[in-house]
Amino acid sequence: MILEAAGLRKSFDGFEAVGGVDLAVGEGAVHALIGPNGAGKTTLFNLVTGELRPDAGKVLFAGQDVSRLSPHARCKVGMGRSFQRTHIFPKLSVFANIQSAILSREGRWLELYRFLGRRGGEEVQQIMDEIGLTDLAEVPAGQLSHGDQKRLELGIVLALQPRMMFLDEPTAGMAPHEKQAAMELIQSIVRSRGLTLLLTEHDMDVVFSVADIITVLHRGQIIAEGAPDEIRANEEVGDVYFGGSAWRSTFEESTATTD
Repeated sequence: MILEAAGLRKSFDGFEAVGGVDLAVGEGAVHALIGPNGAGKTTLFNLVTGELRPDAGKVLFAGQDVSRLSPHARCKVGMGRSFQRTHIFPKLSVFANIQSAILSREGRWLELYRFLGRRGGEEVQQIMDEIGLTDLAEVPAGQLSHGDQKRLELGIVLALQPRMMFLDEPTAGMAPHEKQAAMELIQSIVRSRGLTLLLTEHDMDVVFSVADIITVLHRGQIIAEGAPDEIRANEEVGDVYFGGSAWRSTFEESTATTD
């Protein structure tokens, strides 16, 4: 397992959002974390990636205890994260955004404030080619469409050279055709680079089309985990997630789409 979380707990003002969760992600897997609103999946995601400090429990990455490392330090050991809302420099070009991430990875923060020209251009070019933004290299990031901003954020994550990517709602705010293209791109990059992926996602069509393993949370606890077909057949998941009939309808539509 490349990622292991053991006994993670987190409370807010007496409310236990995550209650003693164990999570394991195998190397090379595409692992989805889902659950209804308030299930605790975002809190768990933030505990694993270091945005939140757990009240109890620990997180291991590639055998190393990273429980007390900052998000930046976790990036340095190979954990690359994106956010539901894009984290980009809107006034900088696509090229400069990716270039800045490379400098951050190399610990050259002071150079962010200098004129850098095309420094690191070969690696930046490779990443822009991968994410399909080469033709927009000089466009300020704030002028990109929402879908292209999400592509750029993916490129920023790749510039950190992660072993594992953590994507929080990677298709949030996208039109249906954009979602399909985005997930095809992510799958292609995961395969070509040999990465592991943990993602949260509300769109069930996306989840069931890309995930190898799905973990379902409800009220801060894991209630089911398994391959997509196993989750489809789980009545408890159907009862707590959408309500049984809606859940089965979603499965039927997802199955019809992927068959």
